[in-house]
Amino acid sequence: MTPTTTVPATVTAFDLVTGLSVQRPTLKRHLSAMATMYADVEAARAQVDKDDVLVYEFYDMGVPETSGDVAYGTSITYPGKVGDEYYMTKGHFHSVLDTGEIYFCLRGTGYMLMENPEGDWQAAEFRPGQAVYVPRRYAHRSINTSATEPLITFFAFPGHAGHDYGTIETKGFRKLCVERDGRPVFIDNPKWAG
Repeated sequence: MTPTTTVPATVTAFDLVTGLSVQRPTLKRHLSAMATMYADVEAARAQVDKDDVLVYEFYDMGVPETSGDVAYGTSITYPGKVGDEYYMTKGHFHSVLDTGEIYFCLRGTGYMLMENPEGDWQAAEFRPGQAVYVPRRYAHRSINTSATEPLITFFAFPGHAGHDYGTIETKGFRKLCVERDGRPVFIDNPKWAG
């Protein structure tokens, strides 16, 4: 007996310059939704009062949440900083902790910051044409270190992986990516001190 395919094939057109697709709307994260994720919360709130900028946007393509399917989309993180900390995505673990994810950099520069529950952390650089594999058990966050260009990545992960944003919302990542002498460096997050 031949198995029946119950999920239709999907073709999605993405603009290689903007990372956007006219076929679906993006999910948007403005600075007001991210203010407490930055070390300098007061600077973030002051910036929101002036202009609640769009920090990043990404696609949820609506792929079934089953282990046999692959969720995918693009993520666009815009250039900017709160104080000296670069704009970033909120970051997440997967609800199914033992699932990995792959990101392919289409445009821009930055880093993928990763950490596991035991405290190991890694940062992998994004440059156009480079892929970053996020190992299972690692939370991950994209960081845009360009002053002028969006960081655009294509991502794919197992459909059943899910997202756990709540764990990161409590204290953030153990490391922050900040500008020092015109260059990005990683420093300890004071929220993790003590």
